Amino acid sequence: MTIRTTCAEDTVLLGRKIGARLKAGDVLALTGPLAAGKTTLTKGLAQALGVSETITSPTFCLVSEYEGGRLPLYHFDVYRLEGADDFANIGAEEFLYGSGVCVVEWSEKVRTELPSSTIFLTITIESDGSRTVNISPWPYGELE
Repeated sequence: MTIRTTCAEDTVLLGRKIGARLKAGDVLALTGPLAAGKTTLTKGLAQALGVSETITSPTFCLVSEYEGGRLPLYHFDVYRLEGADDFANIGAEEFLYGSGVCVVEWSEKVRTELPSSTIFLTITIESDGSRTVNISPWPYGELE
């Protein structure tokens, strides 16, 4: 499935649509260049899950945990990791196979550690500033 967003608000809305359909144990792997909108999309996911805290990029803490919503949200930013071994060493498996939803930014660095059921989202910045979001696989039907 491919969706185009034209502004940050559209990207948050897309995140809300995705988040409304997520289930316990879902893992979303986000890829895209700096400032593509990975954290912006995660803000919408969090809203749909009922997270009331402000979502920021967990670049320096590696993972932010948000409880209190419909499902826990575990938001990883693995930009600073060297690779999959580092990801495994921070205890990622506990989150990936837990009862919450995991979002992994810069997931291409740790792809070998992700579950086979992972939903991949690739965000591309277009020349007009819009974003193209490719979601594969998407097991939950059309996003309206």
